Amino acid sequence: MVKSDIIKQLHKKHSNLKQSQIQDIVDVTIETISDSLIKLKPVELRNFGRFSIKTIKAKYNARNPKTGEIIYVPEKKKVSFKMTKHLKQEINKQ
Repeated sequence: MVKSDIIKQLHKKHSNLKQSQIQDIVDVTIETISDSLIKLKPVELRNFGRFSIKTIKAKYNARNPKTGEIIYVPEKKKVSFKMTKHLKQEINKQ
């Protein structure tokens, strides 16, 4: 599902709001989550999950798969998501 599909679904449920208003709400929500993660603050959405930043250590022994040459990979950060028990149960309910 892409952002436009989410906006359409929300518009179906809340037809009293204009699509442009819903798009603004979705944009602000995504921007707020992104800003928090950039500041290294975790974001928790109840009954959904938790977004946080994990640091990947630098590697001095990584290899270029094409040449086999040993290369240095610098430290980097990635976004990690951990779903709640509730979401896990809903996903695995079949």
